Amino acid sequence: MLAAATFAANVSAQNTVITSNKFGDNWYVGVNAGVATNVKETSAGADNGFFKALAPTVGVRVGKNLTTVFGLALEGNLFTQSNDKWNAGSKTFIEGINTNLLGTFNLSNLFGTYQGAPRAFEVIALGGFGWDHGFNHASKANSVSSKAAIDFAFNLGAAKAIQLYIEPSINYNLISAGQDFENIKYDLNRSYLAIKAGVNYKFGNSNGTHNFANAQLRDQSEIDQLNAKINELRADNNAKDGKIAAGNRTIADLQAQLTACQNKPAPTAKVQVVKETTQLQPIVIFGVGKSTLDNAGYASCEMVAKYMRNHKDTKILVKGYASPEGDAAKNQKLSEARANAVKTALVKRYKIAADRIEAQGAGATSELSEENDFNRVAMFFTK
Repeated sequence: MLAAATFAANVSAQNTVITSNKFGDNWYVGVNAGVATNVKETSAGADNGFFKALAPTVGVRVGKNLTTVFGLALEGNLFTQSNDKWNAGSKTFIEGINTNLLGTFNLSNLFGTYQGAPRAFEVIALGGFGWDHGFNHASKANSVSSKAAIDFAFNLGAAKAIQLYIEPSINYNLISAGQDFENIKYDLNRSYLAIKAGVNYKFGNSNGTHNFANAQLRDQSEIDQLNAKINELRADNNAKDGKIAAGNRTIADLQAQLTACQNKPAPTAKVQVVKETTQLQPIVIFGVGKSTLDNAGYASCEMVAKYMRNHKDTKILVKGYASPEGDAAKNQKLSEARANAVKTALVKRYKIAADRIEAQGAGATSELSEENDFNRVAMFFTK
């Protein structure tokens, strides 16, 4: 039984992933009724063999499905009096009682896998051991019993909470003893066949159904798409952090310039009025050695393009910068390439007139930020 249970659990795990089976899940209770008959005469001349001694039987069963294949059940049965051939000489209406601890094996799920809900028709094997007691006027016979059975089960209703079954079984009395447990011996010949009809009710589970349910899994392509989206959002967030940091530095510079202007003595000579340039808030951040725009860079260009459409007379200066690592001449060319890449995006992608944009490479700098990542930028200034 243990080997079969292990095999069944492994087969089931290879095909489906089932939601967790908590202690209170997958319990059921049921009742059954039928008839039993001796397989052969219990002693010479007893005249109580096959179909000569018939006993009506009723029973109850409580069980739990541990996996989609394997489960355990405890049952109790009563055998009522039909004639004196079943339990020779019995004077009681209840001729015998029987209890069994059974292992259940869902053969349909074992060989066909579990599809997320019970099938309309299933074949279930049962086997186990128990205790049998017969009421007899001469002695009260006790024996160890074993049972093997097949359930032909029908699962009914939308929730598959009701299970009807037909169960043929064979029951062996392994040990017989008198009232004082004398003359104990194996008695494999004392056995009986039974056929029953029964109904089980499956209680509700924590997964919202009355049965096992398949776990909702995502395939690898969905996981890859989600990871790519997460990485994209992280990149956008880093770009926004860079914009905020650049904006804070600009504010600090403007505040310092304002303080310097306020502290500067009034001019005594004629002052020449010079049109001041103003830095626009968006910036474009580039990768190491790169002059191509990513999604965040295009977002900054789109903001500047919108500003220029709203201010038809505005012209801008695009300044490209490079971080101070490496050769100065290469950094100068890289800064120019970055400025020209931004200008090209404004002209070709956002349809801004080229004569309204000037691109200028400012070379390498370490003045914009202590972090080199924020020195690889292009910035916008009004002219």
